[in-house]
Amino acid sequence: MVFNTGAALLDAIVLAVVSKDPEGTYGYKITQEVRQVIELSESTLYPVLRRLQKDECLEVYDMECAGRNRRYYKVTEKGRVQLALYKSEWKKYSHKISGMFEGGIIYE
Repeated sequence: MVFNTGAALLDAIVLAVVSKDPEGTYGYKITQEVRQVIELSESTLYPVLRRLQKDECLEVYDMECAGRNRRYYKVTEKGRVQLALYKSEWKKYSHKISGMFEGGIIYE
């Protein structure tokens, strides 16, 4: 993709992916799903997950899988509220940008 992905958009995408499973999901699976819409390395993803955890948008727990611990991430209530805000803002933003590309005048 030729457009840069800012921190807020990356947070929104990660929250959307994690929120799909109410029990939570793990890092590798998150990476694979995010890569369906943007290019993302694991070295980029994990700081985002830590930031969202620090901001209390995600909670973390470990579960054994094939003899190893796997870290799971789950959206908190605060994370759901933040995701709703991101969705609302994205609709407004994308509508304005689409209007500009199509030559229309955008009113707020």
